[in-house]
Amino acid sequence: MSRSAATLAREKALAAALLGHAPAWQEAEQRARQFAHGRTDDAATAARLADDYRLLAHDLARSRALMPASRTREYLEGAYGRVHATLHHGAWDAASALRRLFVVQTPAAVRWLLPYLAWAVLIFVLSACAGFALVHRYPELIALFASPDTIASVESGKLWTQGLLNVVPSSILSIQLFTNNIVVSLFAYCLGFLFGLGTLYILGLNGLMLGAIFAFVGAHGLSGELLRFIVPHGCVELSVMCLTGAAGAAIGEALIRPGAAGRLESFRAAALRTGPVLVSCALLLVGAGLIEGFISPDPRFSLPIRLVIGVGYWCLMVAFLSGRLLAWGAAPTAPAS
Repeated sequence: MSRSAATLAREKALAAALLGHAPAWQEAEQRARQFAHGRTDDAATAARLADDYRLLAHDLARSRALMPASRTREYLEGAYGRVHATLHHGAWDAASALRRLFVVQTPAAVRWLLPYLAWAVLIFVLSACAGFALVHRYPELIALFASPDTIASVESGKLWTQGLLNVVPSSILSIQLFTNNIVVSLFAYCLGFLFGLGTLYILGLNGLMLGAIFAFVGAHGLSGELLRFIVPHGCVELSVMCLTGAAGAAIGEALIRPGAAGRLESFRAAALRTGPVLVSCALLLVGAGLIEGFISPDPRFSLPIRLVIGVGYWCLMVAFLSGRLLAWGAAPTAPAS
């Protein structure tokens, strides 16, 4: 049975009255945008946002009943959503944001990267073995991996790291080292934008260089001295390089196999997921640079102490990347429903 003319007229009148609130809707949306991008000390303006929320909720319900397929209903849903989000988001707190970054986002990103990390470590280890075998069999090929000064120093029976503190102060050396390490790690990550091939190149090249250097210094009886130098900082430094390489590989796979979302969206999602890992790796490399500048070249530190420092810092890295380090002492959070 069709509705009566009186009912239709009443609905038209209600719709017309509803459209008369359009200026109030626009003002409410402007206030929501204002609060979304800044603050205000005007209590009256803040209180009006709550009134806007009630008005939009009421008018949205009426529009869904009277004009369900109209642009008015779509506009009201968007405005209502913005005001709702503005009213219910908490105040930004730097400490809370950092805690969430290192306790929630970074561990989640590391877990997601574990398959890529396994491949990155495998590539690095195989490359190091290949470099060692190559120079061990053909010693003259060390010229491909080391400078003439380094080769001459080792052939004279002295590591190039000896006397380093007599040339450069530890503070300056540390700054140079962790800056260089961060640049190399970012390079390994950014080269993943070349469909992962650049990351593969960086991991392979660094593995070849490490293996080749160890084979060369071992032939001159200096492998123990090189190990003493590398152990304090190398455990974390090499781990971070593999981790950033894994992040670059994830970016490369997102470009190669974007899926249904498309290449741009897949790249964006992978970059956002790996971003927290880069921040954490940069902080870890700062510590590695300080160790490399102050402890690694200092002959006063014995091998057992160097092992304790290297393994201890590596364990600290694992606790940090897993979120357990900063989660200790934090209030427990309710499980997600």
